[in-house]
Amino acid sequence: MKILVEARTRILLWYLLLMSVFIGIAIPTIRQRLYLKVQERVEHDLRDEIEDFENVVKNGFQAEDEQDIEKLKRLRADKIIWTPPKNKEELREVFDIHFAEELPEDDVYFIAIINGEFYKSTPRALPEIIDRRSDFMQKWKRLQQRSQNEIQVNDPQIESILYIAHPFRIPDGTTGVFVVAHVTAGERKEAREALQVMMEVVAIVFILASFMAWWVAGRVLKPLRTLRETAQSISETNLTKRIPIHGQGEIADLAKTFNGMMDRLELTFAAQRDFINDAGHELRTPITIIRGHLELMGDDPQEQRETIALVMDELDRMNRFVDDLLLLAKAERPDFLQLETVNVANFTEELFLKATALAPRNWKLGGIGRGNVVIDRQRITQAVMNLAQNATQYTSKDDNITIGSGVSKGKVRFWVADTGAGIPSADQKRIFERFARGTSGRRRSEGAGLGLAIVKVVAEAHRGQVYLKSQLGTGSTFTIVMPVEPPPEV
Repeated sequence: MKILVEARTRILLWYLLLMSVFIGIAIPTIRQRLYLKVQERVEHDLRDEIEDFENVVKNGFQAEDEQDIEKLKRLRADKIIWTPPKNKEELREVFDIHFAEELPEDDVYFIAIINGEFYKSTPRALPEIIDRRSDFMQKWKRLQQRSQNEIQVNDPQIESILYIAHPFRIPDGTTGVFVVAHVTAGERKEAREALQVMMEVVAIVFILASFMAWWVAGRVLKPLRTLRETAQSISETNLTKRIPIHGQGEIADLAKTFNGMMDRLELTFAAQRDFINDAGHELRTPITIIRGHLELMGDDPQEQRETIALVMDELDRMNRFVDDLLLLAKAERPDFLQLETVNVANFTEELFLKATALAPRNWKLGGIGRGNVVIDRQRITQAVMNLAQNATQYTSKDDNITIGSGVSKGKVRFWVADTGAGIPSADQKRIFERFARGTSGRRRSEGAGLGLAIVKVVAEAHRGQVYLKSQLGTGSTFTIVMPVEPPPEV
């Protein structure tokens, strides 16, 4: 039963339902339209016959050329009436010649009535419902004005009769009625046969179209099946599979979106895996140090004090490491920033005073920005202190470290510049990643490689960025650039 719930099957069923509804509406509509066309044509022919006879009664027989004259003479020899009929006898001649000249088509009947009496018809055999003893014949005998109608007959050989009855009077007072009647069964049968042929063609086309719809739906939905199969084959250790993209449109866009999502997932899983590995390594080192010293600690009080001091130092380092991890984890939360209005000049001086306590260097206060900004004082302080701490680790006592700020064009900048060893260009992008450390420096950093990553997330949380300008042997300048106005989402 799985096939019944597939999108391909549902599309086909909806297609079949809609096509069936449309065909169910179209067939009766076409049938009725064909019947109306038949009726319009028959009524037009009936009116033409009445007009031709009416013209003879008013003007007599007309001949356009010698051929017409010879034709009329062959019909009635020398009894041709070239003028309108003036008496009953001439009216009889008019009916006789007209019925002989204008042979009715199949299923068409001409009926002549003179002075309220049936005179003749052609063909002679009339359908029972309009023969000389019928109610309709009696009605026509008394007719005073033209009548046009349709007679419904419960007989499949007739179905209905369309007629026009035209009464008239000639100069001597003789009255006449000319009736043209048409049995519609033949034309309607032809219409039904044409409709039957059309239905057979539609049925064949419908079946072929259904198979084509099934095939096309399969082709259109193939990327979705590929997406499903790809999703089913994905595991934590295999995120490399992608969906082939063909053409344009919604399905191609979906495949692009899915592939983009897989790219992000692969990067996220890789980052998570590296994060766990690096975090485990960073925690394993102090744990190993602590365990080793505790296992080797003797009974000597001095040795115990030294071991306890070392253990406390390692535990403090672990605590700082865990705090940094928690800070990075909170960076995506909406309450990460606690904004307040800060005076840039006063804040810069505070940052400088705090930085001078980090290590003995030639500390200098650079430019000082003027004005107020809306920032998280604690987070920015932490970011600048991380930059200052980083500068102390890659400089010596004789190097300069400058802290400054500036405000212009709606942006506020805080920078830390040093005259240390500088950072190789290959490391300048990598050092902002978690657990990354520079490959150069006068001594190895004592941190876990999270300081610059914290600077980056703090700047980005303020809708800003951190920039690095560095040259080997000259030094480095880290600049945090943020908008003066607060982030709109905060």
